[in-house]
Amino acid sequence: MESVWWVVKQLWDRGLVYQGVKVVPLSTALGTPLSNFEANSNYQDVQDPAITVLFRLEDEDAWLAAWTTTPWTLPSNLAICVGPDLDYVKVRDADIGRDIYVAADRLAAFGDLPVLARLKGRDLVGRRYAPLFPYFAHESARGAFVVVADAYVSADSGTGLVHQAPAFGEDDYRVMRAAGIEAFVCPVRLSGEFTDEVPDFVGRHVKEADRDIIRWLRDAGALYRQEVIQHSYPFCYRSDTPLIYRAIPSWYVAVTRIVDRLLAANEQIRWVPDHIKQGRFGNWLAGAIDWSISRNRVWGTPIPIWINDVTDRRVCIGSIDDLERLTGVRVTDLHREHVDPLTFTLPGEPGTYRRIEEVLDCWFESGSMPYAQLHYPFENEALFAAGFPAEFIAEGLDQTRGWFYTLTVLAAALYDKPAFRNVIVNGMVMAEDGKKMSKRLRNYTPPDDLMETYGADALRLYLINSGLVRGEEQRFADAGVRDIVRRVLLPWYNAFSFLRTYADIDGWTPAASERSTNILDRWLLSRLQSLKARVAEEMEAYRLYNVVPALLEFVEDLTNWYIRLNRARFWANGMTADKSAAFATLHAALVDLSKLMAPFVPFLADHLYRSLQFQNKSMDAQESVHLARYPTPDRALIEQDLEQAVLRMQQVILLGRQRREDVRIGLRTPLRRLTIVNRDANLLRDLQALEAYLRAELNVLEVHYDTNESAYIETVARPNFPLLGKRLGKRMKAFQTRISALGSAELEALRTTGVLELDGEQFSTQEIEVLQKARPGTGTVSNRLIAVDLDTTLDEALIRSGHAREIVNRIQRLRKESGFNVTDRIRVTYAGAEELLAAAEEHAAYIRGETLAVELLYVSDLDSPVDGGIDDKAFHCRVVRA
Repeated sequence: MESVWWVVKQLWDRGLVYQGVKVVPLSTALGTPLSNFEANSNYQDVQDPAITVLFRLEDEDAWLAAWTTTPWTLPSNLAICVGPDLDYVKVRDADIGRDIYVAADRLAAFGDLPVLARLKGRDLVGRRYAPLFPYFAHESARGAFVVVADAYVSADSGTGLVHQAPAFGEDDYRVMRAAGIEAFVCPVRLSGEFTDEVPDFVGRHVKEADRDIIRWLRDAGALYRQEVIQHSYPFCYRSDTPLIYRAIPSWYVAVTRIVDRLLAANEQIRWVPDHIKQGRFGNWLAGAIDWSISRNRVWGTPIPIWINDVTDRRVCIGSIDDLERLTGVRVTDLHREHVDPLTFTLPGEPGTYRRIEEVLDCWFESGSMPYAQLHYPFENEALFAAGFPAEFIAEGLDQTRGWFYTLTVLAAALYDKPAFRNVIVNGMVMAEDGKKMSKRLRNYTPPDDLMETYGADALRLYLINSGLVRGEEQRFADAGVRDIVRRVLLPWYNAFSFLRTYADIDGWTPAASERSTNILDRWLLSRLQSLKARVAEEMEAYRLYNVVPALLEFVEDLTNWYIRLNRARFWANGMTADKSAAFATLHAALVDLSKLMAPFVPFLADHLYRSLQFQNKSMDAQESVHLARYPTPDRALIEQDLEQAVLRMQQVILLGRQRREDVRIGLRTPLRRLTIVNRDANLLRDLQALEAYLRAELNVLEVHYDTNESAYIETVARPNFPLLGKRLGKRMKAFQTRISALGSAELEALRTTGVLELDGEQFSTQEIEVLQKARPGTGTVSNRLIAVDLDTTLDEALIRSGHAREIVNRIQRLRKESGFNVTDRIRVTYAGAEELLAAAEEHAAYIRGETLAVELLYVSDLDSPVDGGIDDKAFHCRVVRA
């Protein structure tokens, strides 16, 4: 608290603290004013009365029609404001027998009323009217009950005439002062109740009195129209009750005097996402108003200002030592009960200095955090200097008008610096239905229940991998947390379990090994190093939204590609150099992955890291992953061409699977030929090194390569309408026709250079999308980067081979259901349709090898068969441990 006092004293000495009367947001539930950014933090859609009231002119038998959504302010009305340059009309409303003045642009809202006269707003200025209520009629002597003018009045809604209650409207207060009108009344307590100055409504809360005030106006013949509107209205962020605006004496920080310094400090901050810097936050700084820092509360940091009760001289105290010097009392607790009784006098000056009653806005304390946390400047000066501005902070989007703002105001005022260098702004978490999460509505699953079901890691990773880290709103869905478990955590753990299972079988433990020459080992280690480099680059820039997707892509590559394509190496009999290299590669990848994932998935990462030590005491490992150094890339292991080739291989496999699905031929049925099509001969050459994996994954007998793309695919162009529509406007239709008719030479130029000029306009590959489609008569599929053509013609030999693989699948399923270990040898007896028996006989060696069967025996009358039909053909088998 002493540091907070020091901050106030620094602002005071710079002339940035003053006392003034302003109309500010008031929480009647708390009985204290709020700052403008607190008032802006909790708007709600509500229904309020909207009434049109008639004020009788004194110099004419006519009435001024004013519209308001705050009937409770009408007893305090002291003027009517018009727009000086707006057009007004006097109309006759025969239904009520009165002549009424309204803005010309609002006349249609009142029906087809005859116009008696037209005039400008300035022509109404100075005309006097009779007060609606009798309570403050005496204020007429001080200039009240007159028409004034100001440009803030518009004809967008209401009547174009605005009633003025200077105690309850910021514009009202300003306009009355500018007009030189001294009249001022404020018959509302800080609790929101009317005072005895308004005897008909004394003790009533203003919002509750609206209905009775409307009834009073109706009885007095002053109510012209009544309706209900729905609009956005500020509520107290703590009590969730409607705010009102009221003139209150308050202490302010003169933020408007240092706006340029705030903007300069903002330029030194890296915002993530970066659009907030010049957008939401920069705009807020540019429009900053003076900050009301005093609160009429008991709990909080007392404002350290003492005022002389005779001379009104003010003294600001900035430390406990200064307080002791002036009062003669040493205190260690600066709360009100300890400092309020302390008074002092100064030599040669009449009167006694007493502390003001207010305490500081809690946001002032939050903004003082960098100094108060270290009791600076009374202690830890070197520590403060080393850590200010802070390297990094993170908070929600709403803090652009809260903590981020107050930190910046105080740091800029004191040091002409920002309080922080880097900030990640999180978006707001909403319920799945898009509404705010509410304990009352119970529209979300309690976090404890989620973590009990899915674990803290899943919840953490779900949030980090969402739009929240881009400052976007996120609808929270339990299914998303469950999906993280299914797609990421389980596959990652299963990869470890796979390694541990087969390492235990072979007695393999981690040890120093030579660099593997296996192409997929090289690829995985290269991917791992590239991942480390990418993570380092993105983390350096605080772009979490790029880090986590990269990590998840690697988990996919590790589990669904590396392990899948290398299973035969791990299943091989005995310990060979190739098998040891596979173990070492997978182990190295899992160890480094646990380190990379540690900040995001701390519990599972630590469990896997420690489990990967395999009791090997010589392994250079820490007790916990969180004590290990974050991994850095070994760039000597990065092979970009190989990574690109494997990426294309993955795309070929996915396209091949897609084509099989299109023609409904399962992966277990082999096909005769796969043709890979790409104009880049070097890429096709690189893919040849991976041909064995292509054949195995797509179950094809032959792989062909062809650079003649035109024989398989047709290339067409399509304009990117969202991008080009903005740029081309009305010319878009003509260019759409031109782009759709682009020839192969022009498309080739676009693909090669990345730009294309058409009719004086340049277009990029983002603005013109190049699409590929199969030529008629081919079975080609493409993803723009590569194309594949599958020969889907089946013969009897291919069908039998497919049946053999289906038989293996049924036997493996039985092994698992029977609870056999992966190393158990088995005996298989089977029976079934003739086509399947022929397949089993022809491919018996393959079936035995895949299933670890020492015997594969046909039995015509199989006892207790297990049914496992294949292609609508009967097949029965039974397995027993050999």
